[in-house]
Amino acid sequence: MVLPMHAAAEEKSAIYWLEQLGPALNMTSYRGVFVYARGSSVHSMQIAHRYHNGIIEERLVLQDGGSGEIVRRDMNVVCVLPEQGKVRLDQVIPSGPFAEAFSSQLIPVSRWYSAELKGEDRIAGYDVVIVALTAKDQHRYSHRLWLEKTTGLLVKSHVRASGGEVLEHFQFTSLEITDDIPDGELAIRTEGREVSLTLSEAGQHLGSQDGLSKTSRMHGWHLGWRPEGFEPAAVPISGNGQTVAFSDGLAAFSVFVESAGSVSMPTGATRIGATTIYMHQLQSGSQAFLVTVVGEIPPAAARQVAESVQINEAFVSGAAEP
Repeated sequence: MVLPMHAAAEEKSAIYWLEQLGPALNMTSYRGVFVYARGSSVHSMQIAHRYHNGIIEERLVLQDGGSGEIVRRDMNVVCVLPEQGKVRLDQVIPSGPFAEAFSSQLIPVSRWYSAELKGEDRIAGYDVVIVALTAKDQHRYSHRLWLEKTTGLLVKSHVRASGGEVLEHFQFTSLEITDDIPDGELAIRTEGREVSLTLSEAGQHLGSQDGLSKTSRMHGWHLGWRPEGFEPAAVPISGNGQTVAFSDGLAAFSVFVESAGSVSMPTGATRIGATTIYMHQLQSGSQAFLVTVVGEIPPAAARQVAESVQINEAFVSGAAEP
């Protein structure tokens, strides 16, 4: 049941609460269990998150559907996979509330979404305020956020299609906001194969062109179009510079470009919840490349992004090398 808004909450606008979102996700220390539902896939995960001496530390443990854990310290991420093939990093980590892109403080979300307060509620024992974000164009989905009233921490969220259908759902089922998170709670405890990643700084690989026609460049290829408002976001560094990620402050998508070799891959769009996977095969000279766009954007936008990718001659030469 949604409770009526108290006068104190009415004094704070929807924009005020949005400004708390990024800092709260990073700078609030807490532990809890949350459920993340995307399409028919539902995961329950345990999380411990600590902000201490300017360093973000986090440990995520899958509670069902396999085993594994992800431990983050600052920009370094380690994923432990005891049952290889059952737990994949991109399947386990939510692309929304716990992605680095989501918590950017630099992007003016209100330019791309209409923000409105929808009242108050109570989630996992905490009083929350509800903020509705309605997309201003067809290139993104709408969101509804439940933010804890003392810290601004996101405790529940919906990603919604234009017709109001809930495509993805995240919610804490238990939560304790506390600064008492010991070192041992953030240490790796699972034995198994470890995959280490380093998150790049936002914009590290991108060109310096400005203006509406700005092109986002990677090593060997560039993106000719992206929805307005999606800016560079932190992304796992690729040794060949083949990955770029963008966020508008709420949604994020990544673009992967790789040599397709002689194998013809199926192309087109698949949608799981709010996450679109769009694959596009591109021919450049004698070389074939596979472009994959993955993220929380509608299929039509993902297709337009994928088909805007252009391959540079240097990348073609590199792909031809054995």
